[in-house]
Amino acid sequence: MTPRIPFNHPTLIGNEAAYVAQALASGHISGDGAFTKRCHALLERTLGASRVLLTSSCTHALEMAALLLDLQPGDEVIVPSFTFVSTVNAFVLRGARPVFVDIRSDTLNLDERQLERALSSRTRAIVVVHYAGIACEMDTISALAARHGIPIVEDNAHGLFGRYRGRWLGTLGSLATLSFHETKNYTCGEGGALVVNDPHLVARAEVLREKGTNRSRFFRGEVDKYTWVDLGSSYLPSDLSAAMLLGQLEEQDHVQARRKELFDRYMEGLWDWAHTSGVGLPQIPPECTPAYHLFYVRLPDEAMRSRFIRWLDSQGVHSVFHYVPLHTSPMGRRYGYAAGDLPMTEAVSDQLARLPFFFGLSRAQQDRVIRAAVSFPMNAA
Repeated sequence: MTPRIPFNHPTLIGNEAAYVAQALASGHISGDGAFTKRCHALLERTLGASRVLLTSSCTHALEMAALLLDLQPGDEVIVPSFTFVSTVNAFVLRGARPVFVDIRSDTLNLDERQLERALSSRTRAIVVVHYAGIACEMDTISALAARHGIPIVEDNAHGLFGRYRGRWLGTLGSLATLSFHETKNYTCGEGGALVVNDPHLVARAEVLREKGTNRSRFFRGEVDKYTWVDLGSSYLPSDLSAAMLLGQLEEQDHVQARRKELFDRYMEGLWDWAHTSGVGLPQIPPECTPAYHLFYVRLPDEAMRSRFIRWLDSQGVHSVFHYVPLHTSPMGRRYGYAAGDLPMTEAVSDQLARLPFFFGLSRAQQDRVIRAAVSFPMNAA
């Protein structure tokens, strides 16, 4: 029997196992050990960020961002509805109200043309999500944010090592967050990072991450003892997680080249079928260099999308849909939203199917996925 092709499969690609063994042997496996520091240094050096701090998840990095912005009950945060719930939860936990904005039909990113009318005197942040690792239209968004004195937070869970006009995603806002979840390009199982681009926020970010204490200053010899000085929580990952992550991050060039190769093969193999069948494929603006996080197709409607996923399953291929719009959820309705408010978000959510896409996907497996997709009976009852 031919093995089923999974949607995702985490792959060891470098020194992960050796580094984990070294961390175990070192006797320091809690947070901020040697491997955590090496991850920080690698990411800061590569991105050119003021500070990068590993966290136990991207969710926790987003929560730190909300704390750093000093959000208060009644403040508003502009955010796309087509995203994972953590993007919104982090700010709602501080009492802020989400103001949902629709997405573009090409990149599926927040539609910058709708931002101006979403602003109010209570707007305290604009949160952008670089969907699939393809950048938002950051020139327009940044100019609007600067004009109104509003900070930008990049939810860059999909976009590590993607670029916009030559600049790294995650370095275009005051703050950015990364994900190292099992499904991401670089993983340690569960993990994340906060990227601090505003140097004025670095000192407080360290305090929040260390349970509200100035422990980092103590370890640098800047104070003779540490104590509770601010809000905070335990956001540090273990050094075992950092050890695994370092083994992955060191293979950046290899990983990005492989994922681009997989992406390009899907585009080539599906192009004719998609364009004769009315199926949408990812669109990449010329100013964007993707992180190649995922590959999707857009079927004409929800019924056909469901049939497509079932068809692939019958062919031994695991395909999945993606985000259910947050504004139509029970929590979204509590904030006054309803179906029909964001038509593009709702349409895309009904149409989109993601194909298997991971570092270890073999050529033979990818060929099977492509054959299964192009043989889908579009006109079946």
